[in-house]
This record gives sequence, structure tokens and C-alpha cells, in this order.
Amino acid sequence: MVAPAMVWELRTVGGSVRRSLTRSGPERYTAVQSLKAAGAALLAWALTGWWWHAPLALLAPWTALFLMQSTVYRSLVAGLQQFVVVVLGTLLAALAGVLTDSTMGALAVALPLTVLLGNYARFGGQGLYAPTAALFVIAGGSYGPVALGHRLLETAVGAVVGITVNALVLPPEHARRVRQLRTQLAMESGRLLDDAAGHFAHGEPGDGPGDWRDRAQWLGDILTELREAQRWSQESNRLNPGRHMRRSAGPDDSPGLPDTAWYDLTDHLSGLTRTLTDLDARPDDLPAEALRPLPSLLHGAALVFHRDAAAKTGSGDGGAGPDGPYDEDALATAWRARDELLAALPHTGRATSTGAALSVDTERLLSALARALAPEARAV
Repeated sequence: MVAPAMVWELRTVGGSVRRSLTRSGPERYTAVQSLKAAGAALLAWALTGWWWHAPLALLAPWTALFLMQSTVYRSLVAGLQQFVVVVLGTLLAALAGVLTDSTMGALAVALPLTVLLGNYARFGGQGLYAPTAALFVIAGGSYGPVALGHRLLETAVGAVVGITVNALVLPPEHARRVRQLRTQLAMESGRLLDDAAGHFAHGEPGDGPGDWRDRAQWLGDILTELREAQRWSQESNRLNPGRHMRRSAGPDDSPGLPDTAWYDLTDHLSGLTRTLTDLDARPDDLPAEALRPLPSLLHGAALVFHRDAAAKTGSGDGGAGPDGPYDEDALATAWRARDELLAALPHTGRATSTGAALSVDTERLLSALARALAPEARAV
């Protein structure tokens, strides 16, 4: 049982290493940030330990190592938080040492206070360094002004080195993740509708995929991840000297469907897939002539999503872009198919509720696409 797990783990790690070397992505980002953290720690040690011969030089690389945050802005905020926390922890430890004149007594007094201080919400994740700084001071056994000044200066050097390296050496940005998620949203939406269209065009009653609802809910998860990535992207541009040298993908500069449209689109896709799943389970609810236009309707909507994904990746076919006639023609085809479906729907009997649900859900989806494709929507 252990061997297969180890083989799987080694393959997973090997795949991550390979991806970090061959293409941009989270693996390469992690590798770059890790190497930057190691480089910042080495530089901080070279300044304080090798050149300055500071009495507790390890504080500088220790601080630099943990200030390699996901954004330059976060590094600066974390650096300020950590320095304040270290100052407070150092002063409390020195006071406890002077009052008790005992290592054990100083620990008994300082650690409860610094741990409580570290849990103060304003310090965030940096609060942990209050008791850590107290331990360094008490273990060192020297509470004089010179010794304390050295510790604070070493911490400050590490903070400056960590922040500077993160800001000037390949400063992190998260715009690429935003673009990837936007493309994934459009691509998966198109695939979902294409699969449903293919099933109702060629499938036998009852053999439709059972994961349509799960895939539609997954689109909502991707949208949530996109919102988080946008927040990181906006933060990564703050105080980032590299933002003018890189192509940034903020909320307004992506071609195709605007981000604000996806809240309605994912909701309507989820409603439509529920109706289609119910219809697939009860194919006799609607007559065959009413279902005949459905694949064309679904495929026309899918084309709009596919075209949006192509626009976001830059793989479109020239003039038929998201601002050209391609999307409007595909959407017009979907609307015509919906008109044919409505004309064929019976208005009495058991099919009434099923037909009404299908009519409402398709109208909502196509209307949301029409609003998203409008020039004023793209300009938002």
C-alpha cells in the first residue's frame, strides 16, 4: 500500500517540476517566489552575519525569509506588522528579564503576554513573532540597550531586504490567473451546452450524462475563484514597480463577455441544466417536434461562449471577433431555434410545466447573453 502512494506522490512532484520549467503557471510562480525567499535570506545573512558580524545575525535572514509574500503590498504591510510585533515582544521580554533576573521567570512572565499580544487581530499572521522575539531575547540572556538595539536593527535589515527583493526581482502579479479563469469559464460553459446539444440531437432517451448539474455548479466555483483572483490581481498592482512593464488584466481590459455578466450567466446555466436533466429523465413530457429545435438553440449559445474563450486566448479567426458579427449570428440562430421550440410546445396537459420551465430558462440565458454582447455592456 505504501509503494503505490509513494510512486503517485513522486509522479505528482515530477509533473509539478516539469510544468514549472516548461510553462507559466502556479508551479512556476511558487518556484520563483521560493527562490526569491532563499535569495533574500542569503543576502540578509551576508549583510548582517558575514559583513557586519552582528551578534544575532540570524534574525535578519529569518525576517527576510518570511516576508516573501504573494504581493509587494502584502510584503510591505507584513514587514511593518512584523517589526512592530518584534519591537513589542523584545521590550516585554527585556522588561521581564530585568524584573525577574531569571530565564525561567522571564519566560513565565513574557510568554503569556506576548502570545496574547500575538493574537491581536491587527497583527494578522505576523502576531506569532511576538513570542518568538521574546524567546530570542530571553535565550540570549542580555537585556541591555545595545543588545536590544542590535536585535531590532537586525530585524529591520531583514525586513528591508525581503521587501526590496520581492519588489525588484520579478515582482509577483496575478493577472495571468485572472485571464486563465475567464477563459476557463467561457470554455466550460460552451462545452456543457455542446454536450447537452449533442445528447438531445443524437442520444437515446435516458442516457444523458448525469453530471450536467455538477458541471453547472462548478462554473459557480470557478466564478468565486475568479473574484478572489481579481482581488489578488488588484492588490498585486499596488506599490508594484513591475506593473508598468507587464500586461495587466484588470476587470475592464479583457475582450468578450464582461465579468459582471457571469453572475447572471452561471445562475441561468445552472437553472437550464436542472431543467434539461429533468427533461432527459422524462423524455415523454414533450413531443419530439418540440425537442427538435433544442440542439440548435443550445449549440448557438455554446458558440457564443466558445468565441468568448477564443477572444480571451487570442486564438480567434480574424474579423469574426467578439465585437464582430459572429456572436450576434450565433445568438440569432439560438433565438430562432427558441421561437421554433415555443411554437411546437403544447399548451395543455402534463407537458405544460416542463415546456414553461424550458421556455423561461432558455429565455433567461439568451437574454443575459444579448445584454452581455451589447456594446455598452462591453464598455463597463
